[in-house]
Order: sequence, then C-alpha cells, then structure tokens
Amino acid sequence: MNAPAKPSALKAKDFASDQEVRWCPGCGDYAILKGVQKALADIGTPPENVVFISGIGCSSRFPYYMSTYGFHTIHGRAPAFATGVKLANPDMDVWLVTGDGDGLSIGGNHMLHALRRNVNMQIMLFNNEIYGLTKGQYSPTSKQGTRSPSTPLGSLDRPLSPVLFALGANASFVARAVDTQQKHMPGVLQRAHAHEGASFVEIYTNCIVYNDGAFGSFSEKTNAADGELVLEHGEPMIFGQDRDKGIRMKPGAIELEVVQLGVDGITEDDLLRHDETNRVLAGLLGAMRNPDFPVAVGVLYCEDAEAYDTAVYRQVDEARAAGGEADMNALLRGGATWTVGE
Repeated sequence: MNAPAKPSALKAKDFASDQEVRWCPGCGDYAILKGVQKALADIGTPPENVVFISGIGCSSRFPYYMSTYGFHTIHGRAPAFATGVKLANPDMDVWLVTGDGDGLSIGGNHMLHALRRNVNMQIMLFNNEIYGLTKGQYSPTSKQGTRSPSTPLGSLDRPLSPVLFALGANASFVARAVDTQQKHMPGVLQRAHAHEGASFVEIYTNCIVYNDGAFGSFSEKTNAADGELVLEHGEPMIFGQDRDKGIRMKPGAIELEVVQLGVDGITEDDLLRHDETNRVLAGLLGAMRNPDFPVAVGVLYCEDAEAYDTAVYRQVDEARAAGGEADMNALLRGGATWTVGE
C-alpha cells in the first residue's frame, strides 16, 4: 500500500509567475513583491487558494506577477470586487493591492466601506506619495508644496494619512511597513493574514522616477535606526542607533514626546509600552512624522471583531433555520399580489 506523500513546504518562487516583472528599475514595488512572496510561502496557503485583486496604478500590476488567481480591475473599485470574491468563496485568501491614488482618491469611498464592514481580506496600500503610472501628478498623500505636472507651483492640499484614514473608518487591523525592510515586512503581512477581518497595511515604497527619496530620512539604511520606531505589543517604545531614545506621554498632556534615556533621570520605566488594542494610542503613533519623531512601523492597532463574510453566512444560516423548508411558490405569492384579467 502506498502511503500518501507529505506536501512539500512552499517556497517564495512557488508564488512567482512566468511574467516579466515590469516596473521602473529601482522601484520599491520589486522589494514588496519579494516580501509578499516570502510571506505567502511562510503562511503556507496553496497558491490555488489565493487571489490577488487590484485596481489601477503601478501597484496594480501585482496580480500578473503572482502564480495565484488574480483580477486586475478598474480604478478605485478593487475593494468592491474583493468583497464579492470573499462572499462568493469565503475559503479563498483574498489580497487587495492598491496605491495612494487608486485607494484613497477615486477609491476612497470603496476603501472606507471595506474597512468599516470588516471584510476578511488583506489590503496592501503602496504609498509613494505620488501618481506614478500617469506620470507624476500629486496624490492625496503628497506633501504640501509638492511640485508636479498638476501642481507646478506646489501642492496646496493637506496630505491624507492612510493609517489615520483606516483608523477613522473603524478598521480592526492597521499596520505599516517599509519596502526596504525585508526582514520586517513579511512578518507584518503574516500578522495581517492571521487577523480575522479587514487588515490594512500601508507600505512606504520609493518611486525612483517621480518622487525619489521621499522617505529617505527614515528608510535609508543609515537612517532607519533613528528614523523608525518598530512597534512590538507590550514592549517599551525604544529606538535609536544606540537604543537610547524613547517615546513617552508628555507630562500633563495627551501628547507624545521623544526623550533621551539617562537624561534628567529618564529610564525605560518612563516610556510608553505599545498596546495594539488601544485605538487612541494607535492614532497618536500613526500621526508621528519625521524628523520630529520616528515613523512608527509594525502593527499599530488590532481588534478582535467578527468578519463581515462570517456574519453574512451566519445570518443566512439563522434565517434558513427560522424559516423552515423553503417554498418558492409561497415566496412568489406572499405580500402584495394581483391577478391580471382579460
């Protein structure tokens, strides 16, 4: 008798398609693709049970490069497609890929409702603070003063924060990662996948052509230790090349401040410990901006909440149990009916 063979462990290459990856040389999206493929291999879901859904933009080429199911849909509407896929087949792992323009401009309304409904999917928003595919116009996340083809004198718009948007939409999981942090990003994506509900992950990605170096003050290798605060639940908020800086609540105010350990008697006990179940704290951390503060990366917020697709199927099951045997004739003749005479 032949014993069934144990399934072999998945590798990152098992999720790579045969398509030529075509982003601009040096684009941060290459690094994200590598990180996602590694995360999926570690998660272990077979490729045939995974689907990537995207809208329009540089990021939205993603489904072509994954050896999974995929849909390249229309501008801003990817969350609606992804919701439909998850409701039709709740056993599928649904990953949504979007950008700061696609997901927060024309798609902002769709994004908001996918988050507040808590549809069980992983949403990766690639934020390069510019429109790349359409040649460098300013986007909803572009800094004030950004000079672009659509704002030659500098953008006057106040930029939108993706993680604060997600928190405001009552998202149950909000995280942030950086394209170059290859050891950190796959772990964040695994946490997002393990979460029951809508997982929102903002990923800073460098657009080498139209917005090169936008995140260099905190993402470059030489700056990362001082420019990033890596969040770990329950751990003190320490950062810096020498691990000698920290974040605490400013005395007498609901406001964060950077402090130096060992100065004025400040010790590790004075620092905040990250609590990813605290939405108010997540908002304060998400609002920190370099160079005054380090940029918070990792899981900002995580809440246990019933996923939308789980609730839909539960409601259907309860209705069937309460209604007894279905009777199509009774349904058609129920309510207001009339007879059409000769």
